Amino acid sequence: MPASNEKKHQETFVWSRSKFHSEYNRYLAQYKVESCLENIRGNSLLDLACGDGMMSEMFAQKVSRVVGVDANGSHLAEARKRLPLAEFHECLVEELHLKEKFDTVTMLDLLEHVTDPISLLQKAASFLNDDGVLIVHVPNAYAINRRLAVNMGTLEHCEELSPFDLEIAGHRRSYSMKTLCDDIQKAGLKIEKTGGIFYKMLSTVQMDWLLKNGLWEEGGFGWGRVGGKQKDWKAEFCRASYELGKQQPEDCNIIYACVTQ
Repeated sequence: MPASNEKKHQETFVWSRSKFHSEYNRYLAQYKVESCLENIRGNSLLDLACGDGMMSEMFAQKVSRVVGVDANGSHLAEARKRLPLAEFHECLVEELHLKEKFDTVTMLDLLEHVTDPISLLQKAASFLNDDGVLIVHVPNAYAINRRLAVNMGTLEHCEELSPFDLEIAGHRRSYSMKTLCDDIQKAGLKIEKTGGIFYKMLSTVQMDWLLKNGLWEEGGFGWGRVGGKQKDWKAEFCRASYELGKQQPEDCNIIYACVTQ
C-alpha cells in the first residue's frame, strides 16, 4: 500500500486508550509505563506511536525530553492537548526523518498494526544512541484470558483476530513471545530481556466492567480480606495483577522485549 494510502488507512481506526475501555486501559497504561521505566536508559525518549498521548504524558513526568510520533491526526491532536510544549510529528513511523538520536525508543502496541514489522523494527532502532534501548510491547495472543476463551468456545484459536481487532483497533497480526522474538531477530537486533505486563484473566470488556462497577469498597464477600485493614482494593487488585504478571509473562495481556543494536 502506498504511504499516503497507508496514512489514510490508519486514520480510519478510532481506537484510543482514553475512549475505549477507559478504566482498564488507564490502569494498563500505568503499568506499561512502569515496566518501561524499569528498563529505560538516559533521559531522552522517542514514543512510536504515541496515540492520544496518555503514556507520553506519563513518560514526561520522569524523562526530561519526550518526542511523540503518530500517523493519526485526531489522536495526535489529543496528545498535543495533554503536552502542549512537547514535540510531536504527524507521520507514519516508516516515513519519520530525525537527525536526533535517543537513549530510549518505545514502540508500544505498534508492530501488530503495520504492513512490514521487520523493517519497522530496523527503522525504530535507527533512532537509538549507541548504548540505547528499544522497548517493544505487543498484545499477547496467548494471554490467559484468550486461552480460557478458546476453551469456552468464544475464540476458535488464540491467534484469531476479532472484528474489534480488525475494524476498530486496526490489527493486522497477533503475537506470541516466540513470534515477537523471531521478528526481532530477523531484523538483526539483539534481545536483552523479555517479560510480561499484567496478569489478565478476563477479556478487556469484562476487566473494564469489573473496574468500573465492582463493589470494591464494601468487602465482606471476596473483594478484600474480611475484617482486615481497609484498602483501595481496585488499586491493589491491579498492582497484584502487575506483580503476578512479572512471574508468569506467558499469561499476561502484554508481552515485551528490550532490544539493542
